[in-house]
Amino acid sequence: MGKTSKQQIIAAAEALILAQDNAEISLAQLSAELGITHGALYKHFPNKQALWTAVAAAWFQDAILNRLSIPQRGSRKEQLHAWLWAFVNAKKAAYNSDSKMFTLNTKYIDQNPTALSQVLQGAYAQMNEILGLPADDYDHAEMILATFAIFTLPNFKSSWNDAEYADWFEAIWDLIKGGV
Repeated sequence: MGKTSKQQIIAAAEALILAQDNAEISLAQLSAELGITHGALYKHFPNKQALWTAVAAAWFQDAILNRLSIPQRGSRKEQLHAWLWAFVNAKKAAYNSDSKMFTLNTKYIDQNPTALSQVLQGAYAQMNEILGLPADDYDHAEMILATFAIFTLPNFKSSWNDAEYADWFEAIWDLIKGGV
C-alpha cells in the first residue's frame, strides 16, 4: 500500500466504526483494513487511546468546529453569545444529521475526560480568541462551556429538539453574561 498517513488511519478507523456500528474495533482489525502491520499503527499513535482520541477529535473538528466562525461584530460578550449559540446548534445539527456517528464518537469521549479535554481544545481556543484571553489557558473557556452542558453533552441530546431550547439557552446566558 505504500506509506500510510495519520489521516488515512483515522479515516479507516472511522469507516470501520461506522461499518460495525461499534467504537470497539481492534487495532488488528484496523491494520488488516489498511493492509499494514499492527506495529505500523504505532508509528503514528503511541497507543490505542491516542488513536481513538484522534478519531473523535477529527470527527468533532469536521462535524462541529469547521462549521463555526468567530463573529466579527459587536462586543466581546455579543460575539461570545453568537459563537456559543452557533456551537450548541452545530452539536445539535451533528446529532440530528447523523445520530449514529454522533453517538459512536461521543460514547468514547463520555468515558474519557482527558480525551474530552483534548477534543474541546479547538473550541476553547476559539472562545479565548473572542474573549482576548491567552491562547493556551483554557480555564475560563472550560468553565463557560461547562455552564452550557445541557446543550453540549450527549447525555442531554434528547432535549435538544424541544421547543424551549432557545429559551433555555438565553436563560443560561442571562445567568452568566455578567461574569464573562
